[in-house]
Parts: sequence; structure tokens; C-alpha cells
Amino acid sequence: MAETTDTTIATPHRRLDAYVATPEGAGPWPGVVVLHDILGLTPVARGHADWLAGEGFLAVVPDLFTGGGRVRCIRAIFRAMAARSGPAFDEVSAVRDWLRARPECSGKVGVIGFCMGGGFALLLAGEGGYDAASVNYGEVPDDVEALLAGACPIVGSFGAKDRLFRGGAARLERAARAAGLAHDIKEYPEAGHSFMDDHKGLFMRLARVAIGGYRAKEAADARARIVRFFRAHLG
Repeated sequence: MAETTDTTIATPHRRLDAYVATPEGAGPWPGVVVLHDILGLTPVARGHADWLAGEGFLAVVPDLFTGGGRVRCIRAIFRAMAARSGPAFDEVSAVRDWLRARPECSGKVGVIGFCMGGGFALLLAGEGGYDAASVNYGEVPDDVEALLAGACPIVGSFGAKDRLFRGGAARLERAARAAGLAHDIKEYPEAGHSFMDDHKGLFMRLARVAIGGYRAKEAADARARIVRFFRAHLG
């Protein structure tokens, strides 16, 4: 079973709360920065780090909402994503560097994101600071072909019934092919948005009706694909 700890990580703007999941046994292990969805550092986000650690990856989930109101933080992150720069990018880069510098880390680092975090992970794939990226039902921008010039390998998972980001899988597939990237992009016909996130509560039950929700079979398949891809490109 993975060892888990809560910590804080210094960034150029503030200290971020973070959750770290460490594999069993002797390292070093490849690292993965896990970018949470719009709900923040929830048990679901921690669970993503846990399964990655169970597969042999040193995983860290920074709380991008540390010390601020959720709405204000979400707005700031989306502003940064639109500009392709800003405090959120600086903070995630600091988390990546912190992870890579740890003695338990092999030096190879990937990034994975879900929903808001999925779109963020796609933007980061083109920065050159990661060895692989996993994009899960995140926004695929119109200029994705230009974005992926020189990007790292990408594994992407989308739901065909996702009403928020229709056609994202096909656009990302075309762009990855055009860029000559190693990639594995899959759209699940019966899945909607957030099909890997098993959130609980009344709000999420209502949200599933509107945008879709957790689907165990598709989630298991996506996790298996991500692990195979990360092992191939992170070691």
C-alpha cells in the first residue's frame, strides 16, 4: 500500500498545500504531477495519486485553491490558462521541480489532469518540462496543432457524451498525428464528462444527469492505458 503524506511546497507566489503518494519498496520512481478538477483537492484527487503510486509512480497533487476562495481561485486559473502564463503556471512548475529534485524521484516527470486539470495538462505538454502528459476530458483549444509543436507524448481519454468538450478527442488525435507525437487518444462511446471521477454527494448526483459522471468500466480501461503509456515514456 502506498505511503501518503500531506505537505506544503514553496512556489514563487505562496506555499501550496499538497498530497503526496509514495510507492511501496525502494525507489527511485518516475514522478507524476496530478492536477485536480474544478472541485479541488478532494478524496477523488487523492485517489488518483494513490492508484498511480500503486502502479509505481511518485505522485503529488498540489491544491491549486490553497488559501483562497474557490471561485476566485478558479477564475485565476482559467485566466492563466487563457493567457498561457501567470501565477498558476509558475506554481505548477515549482511543484514539478520540487518533485524532480526529490531523491525518491528518478528525474522523469509526467503530468496528468482531469477536467480543468486536463486542459491545464494539455497546455503544459507543450512547454517542454514534462516527459509525458495525460489529458482527461479537458478542453482542447482551437490552436492545438500549434500548441503541440515540440510537445511531450500524450495519452488522452474523453467521453463521446461529454456535453462540455465535444469533439476534443478527434481534434487532439489529429493534432498529435500532425506533430508526430507518440500518443494514445481514446473516446469512450457511452461515457460523459468526469467518467474517471467517483465524486459523492447530492450535487454530483444531479451533475451526472447534466454532464455525465463516473463509469467504472471505462475508468478502469483509461487507468490501464495511462499506466502503460507512462511506463513506456517515464520508465
